[in-house]
Amino acid sequence: MPDSRTENQSGLLNGLEEILNPCHTAIVVVDMQNDFCAENGYIHATQGADMSGNRSLAERIGRLVKAGRTAGCEIVWVKAIYDHDLLPAPMLSKMLERGNGAVCCASGSWGADFYEISPENGEQVVEKRCYSAFHNTQMDDILRRRGIKSLIITGVATNVCVDSTLREAFFHGYYIVMPPDCVGSANMPLHEATIKSVEFIFGDVPESGKVIQMWEDRTGAEATPR
Repeated sequence: MPDSRTENQSGLLNGLEEILNPCHTAIVVVDMQNDFCAENGYIHATQGADMSGNRSLAERIGRLVKAGRTAGCEIVWVKAIYDHDLLPAPMLSKMLERGNGAVCCASGSWGADFYEISPENGEQVVEKRCYSAFHNTQMDDILRRRGIKSLIITGVATNVCVDSTLREAFFHGYYIVMPPDCVGSANMPLHEATIKSVEFIFGDVPESGKVIQMWEDRTGAEATPR
């Protein structure tokens, strides 16, 4: 008689090499937009945050995305549109409190435009109206139609929209990978706490270089004559 514990574990992905097989992996780029990342954007204007690290963050995400495209991963871009009439009431109340009435990522605005990196033709863009890219969007349908099992979550802010998105993805049954050098936040203590939380309970946190090397090694192994 088969062991029920073995049956229950069939189909699990074990280790990063299995989890990050490009055939079932998507890179999700969260909120890399001017209002979150650029000088004179919403975060800079309302919080006085230091934005100097965001250009290098975009470069690292760009390298990961480029490697993912080459390896055959899906790339999904998440775009916040936070017009006040579109937001849940508690979220709007908190934003008005912290933002002095300013609109973050208004429809059609410079602030809503992508920052430094952007989709290529054919790549999916998911617009969201709250912190999670799964809440009241087509994200789950898009991923399941493409056979996606694993998500590499990148972008900003680590402790808000990245965290909200990866938690809901985890609850939907996706394997979570979050390279710590490909996420960012103006609040470093909460950024670091989120990384620790993800590593502890939600997924894996390898540096992006390790992920890229894994794909390159895989491609090289597949190309080697047997």
